[in-house]
Amino acid sequence: MLDTKDFNFFESQNSFDFKGFLLKILSYWKWFVLSLIITFLIAYNVNIRKEKIYGMESLIVVEDQNNPFFTSNTSLVFNWGGTSDKVQTIITSLKSRSHNEVVVDKLQYYIKYLRKGKYYFQDAYGEVPFYVKIDKSKGQLFARPIKVKFVSPTQFEISVDFEEATSVPLMHYADLSTTNFAVGNKEFKKVFKVGEQINLPFLHLIVEVKPEAFDYVNAEYYLQFDDFNATVGAYRGIDVSADVKALSVVRLQLEGSNKYRLVEYLNATVDVLRKNQLDSKNLFANNTINFIDSTLVEMEGQIKDAEGELKAFRKGKNVFDLEEEGGSILSEKLSTYDIQKDEIDRKIAYYNLLKNYLVKSTDYSKLPAPTVAGIDDPNIIGNVSRLIQLSAERSKMAYSVKNKGMFTDFDVQMEAVKNVLLENIASSKSALMIDLSIVNKNIGLAESQASLLPEQKQEHLKITRKYNLKDKIYSTFLEKRSEAEIVKAANISDINFLDRAKDVGGGLRGPKTSINYILAALLGFLIPLVIVFIITLLDNNINSVEDIQKLTKIPVIGVIGKKNTDNNLSVFEKPKSPLAESFRAIRSSLQFLYKKQQKEGAKILMLTSSVSGEGKTFCSINLATVFALSEKKTVIVGLDLRKPRIFGDFNIDNITGVVNYLIGQKTIDEVVQNTHIPFLDVIPSGPIPPNPAELLMGESMAEMIEELKQKYDYIILDTPPVGLVSDALELAHFCDATLYVTRQSFTKKGMLSVVNEKHKRGELHNISVLFNGFQNKAKYGYGYGYGYGYGYGAYGEGYHDDKIEPKGWKKILEKFKK
Repeated sequence: MLDTKDFNFFESQNSFDFKGFLLKILSYWKWFVLSLIITFLIAYNVNIRKEKIYGMESLIVVEDQNNPFFTSNTSLVFNWGGTSDKVQTIITSLKSRSHNEVVVDKLQYYIKYLRKGKYYFQDAYGEVPFYVKIDKSKGQLFARPIKVKFVSPTQFEISVDFEEATSVPLMHYADLSTTNFAVGNKEFKKVFKVGEQINLPFLHLIVEVKPEAFDYVNAEYYLQFDDFNATVGAYRGIDVSADVKALSVVRLQLEGSNKYRLVEYLNATVDVLRKNQLDSKNLFANNTINFIDSTLVEMEGQIKDAEGELKAFRKGKNVFDLEEEGGSILSEKLSTYDIQKDEIDRKIAYYNLLKNYLVKSTDYSKLPAPTVAGIDDPNIIGNVSRLIQLSAERSKMAYSVKNKGMFTDFDVQMEAVKNVLLENIASSKSALMIDLSIVNKNIGLAESQASLLPEQKQEHLKITRKYNLKDKIYSTFLEKRSEAEIVKAANISDINFLDRAKDVGGGLRGPKTSINYILAALLGFLIPLVIVFIITLLDNNINSVEDIQKLTKIPVIGVIGKKNTDNNLSVFEKPKSPLAESFRAIRSSLQFLYKKQQKEGAKILMLTSSVSGEGKTFCSINLATVFALSEKKTVIVGLDLRKPRIFGDFNIDNITGVVNYLIGQKTIDEVVQNTHIPFLDVIPSGPIPPNPAELLMGESMAEMIEELKQKYDYIILDTPPVGLVSDALELAHFCDATLYVTRQSFTKKGMLSVVNEKHKRGELHNISVLFNGFQNKAKYGYGYGYGYGYGYGAYGEGYHDDKIEPKGWKKILEKFKK
């Protein structure tokens, strides 16, 4: 079970003095100033070493640009999709890998043009006076700066520092493969002419000077060949978003260190997209034209054959007899039926082709238009165009999109369109078969009429019928081709610029220097704050009177300031100092204590402490001094037999002392030594004995005390630390009062538990705590002093030998406190 002492101790450990902590923070202001200076210097150096980041943007609008020839009677129809679908498709395309690969390859942005700055290589694209043409099939030195210095307007020097490398990688941009080149020398340097083909083992290019270049002789620039995929990956980070208020408007934003490069890329990426979109839009017409061209080539031969056959038959015959009125009418009727039959046959053939394509193929991007076969069903035309569009988009995404879910969505859409088309084909073919049977019946009737004609006229009718059919079909295909060409020529892109990217000044996006300075201020304050907090948390020393009061019920009799002299005679040398006043206050408190005890005659005062170094001897000497200065006969008895120190400050020897008296060698008069301070004598401890505890317990000690009582008014016993040895406990019963000396920032809090225990058991009585070495500084948690008794407080309105004016920061802090 925990006793009161333990409870009080743990309670004190768990409490936290916020006021004291704040005052302690104030005392460490130099740490905070130093920390802030360091963090701000770091922030400044980081800021000046960072490249400036610029942001450029462009605006495009996505519209439904319908072809003016797309009317309800137009035989060619192409549907790109609704505006919202197009916007999303465009955003996806602009960020896709395949699209950015085309743009990066077109601009050759994997080649860096650099200028050496003070802290880093600066991107000098658009500013360098030259450009290079590389051989993509051959290796180029990869990821290493190549220095280019113009020694004259037509000559330049190439130099490469290979450092300690034994081999370097080469990049082949034709297939993005890499090889290694074994380095012979650490440095390469050679002069070439402008426009000369450079064929080195690690470099294959031509350097050309820009026509507008000037003042570039002796200027140094750098080339660097970077990874193609990494460059593409960087530009895939382009910010593309639809405007919230106008969904058809798309904003493109790109950030980088070179504004010229940003502007060029933003405009190039839109131009490439516009071309791709227009090519997709023309795909339907191109398929139709290609199909018609292949058909026309085949039919040209057939028409020539039919025309030759007709001419050969008519040769030497009377054409008018062959084309008499009855035969001419019948010929026109048969030609009309033949054309009708051919149109139906072509439609059925297209449906069969389309059905076979849908069942057996997965790429529908090359399907010819249904109008090639004369099909004008809007459902079939729309679904075929939609299927072509989906197939083209899916093929394009296969190179850029890794998300299988998106392919699944496309496959579901394409499957739905295929199913609808198959149903359309089945119903349309059923209707065509009915039309075909009717046409065949009409042809049969006409042919039966033609069989009544003379044989020569029947033959002429047969040849003429064949020629007319071929000629009509050829004319129809020519008409369809012309229509497809008109549609293609009239097609315009759905993507247009609202604002092309342009450098109009400004555009600076970073580095965010203000953020770095804010972070520096935060860290500069936080780091010392944490350190001070840890110091406070781990500090186990007694720093204030409050610490003592929390740890013990023993009263504090007084507070002694820090020693202000080289020796321990502070009161004697500076009797009007605040330190002297604090000892006088303790003297008054002791006199009050003796009066309360109704103590008459000589008073015996014992001073002890926890460990050595807490100022026990210093307090003994100065307490004795204030008693002596009041003309009271006072003696200091050095009873710290193991570590005698009392004699040094009085310039007396330690040859004889208490030990000599206790062993019977000397009398009291022989061991007492006078000092230069009136009314104050000293009995040093003498030679160090082998058995100090036994000497103090003997009868000689009591005899010595009795003799001293007869001669002195105050007897000050300077004893060993009670926390280390038991000597002081043996002397406690002689004393009228005991002062337990503690020292600021020296005495451990746990040491008070020792004196608490001894006081509780009655081993130490009439005990008070003396707080020594107090400094009026906030870093100990308190900015105020304490005074006890009837005299002047330790830091009250006391007397001063010399008034010390604060200077510098201390003066400012003093004004701040006021």
